[in-house]
Amino acid sequence: MNLLLDSFWRAAAYCLHPRVILLSLLPLAIMLAVSAALGYFFWGAAVAAIAAWLDASSVWAVVSGWLVQLGAGNVRGIMAPLLLVLAVTPLVVVGALLLVALLMTPAVLRLVAERRFPALERRGANSMLGAALWSLGHTVLALLALVLSLPLWLVPPLILIVPPLIWGWLNYRVMSHDALDMHATRDERRTLLRQHRMPLLAIGVICGYLGAAPAVVWASFTLFAVAFPLLLPLGLWIYTLVFAFSALWFTHYGLAALQALRQGAPAAPQWSVIEPVLKPENAVMPALPHEP
Repeated sequence: MNLLLDSFWRAAAYCLHPRVILLSLLPLAIMLAVSAALGYFFWGAAVAAIAAWLDASSVWAVVSGWLVQLGAGNVRGIMAPLLLVLAVTPLVVVGALLLVALLMTPAVLRLVAERRFPALERRGANSMLGAALWSLGHTVLALLALVLSLPLWLVPPLILIVPPLIWGWLNYRVMSHDALDMHATRDERRTLLRQHRMPLLAIGVICGYLGAAPAVVWASFTLFAVAFPLLLPLGLWIYTLVFAFSALWFTHYGLAALQALRQGAPAAPQWSVIEPVLKPENAVMPALPHEP
């Protein structure tokens, strides 16, 4: 089976593991407490500030007038909280991502390594400081890219393309490093990231689109204000599950690719469903990883 698809279904199956479900609740509890506190003290003032900014914008005056002519109604009352949600969501995502990197990713990596790759030798540095600096540096770059791309979010098609691409790149850089940091040497990690760049980036982009789902849930506040206290934790939990799935997908893919690299198998992903025919004198039976 294709390495990309094989790691996908394994990651989906591992999301049902009780340990993964319990781990997903811890970042949820932390982010819920922080978000609730900030929302309680600053939501009204923030919405009022955005509404005032919209009133002072000549561009928004033209757009709102055009929407009113189309029968959109109270556009200002809808756009102010919606823009606030869109602006705050990246910060919540970053917080959740850092919590997942610190709390969930190491536990998920140990779970996959123990169950599927118990014989894979650990040759990596496994430095918490190095991983934290790597994650922080790429997170800052992703936030900077998000800030610079904010004007593009007003164009309807681009808001569905630009943020997931940025989060996909961030997922690719951070989670690929975390998945290989414990087991791979620096040279092995660079080799794998170079040879598997496109599949890993594809995983990151797909997970980036999955991570956009909570933003849709939170944006429902503009239509279901009473249910927002329920939509907020639901969105946060979806974030943690998406990040858990992302970590599992990267871990399964990365460790399988590392094992193939050490066994002398082709390091590049095999996209063909037809296996090449080996000559008898060159045929080697690969060792199958143990997985209960």
